[in-house]
Amino acid sequence: MFEVTLLCLIVVLIVAYAFLSEFTQQPEVACLDSGLAHSESSQPKLHFLSHLQSEIESALFPRPTDSVLQRHYDALIRAELENRLAAMPDS
Repeated sequence: MFEVTLLCLIVVLIVAYAFLSEFTQQPEVACLDSGLAHSESSQPKLHFLSHLQSEIESALFPRPTDSVLQRHYDALIRAELENRLAAMPDS
């Protein structure tokens, strides 16, 4: 009986580790330039977006440590970034 309980505990720990490791990955907002190709024409855009993101983050409260609150925080930053970009005149 002890072996069965121990085996079940190990399986639960492995499943919990796999489940939690999926949610502890870096959010998309944390690094805007991670998925973009670095070319000469994209560098000014990346610098501008990174600067705008850091400006938004500096006006908000510190990044929370709770994973659920981090997702809400990232969504808030993403929404504010989209609002500021939409409010800019097209050139």
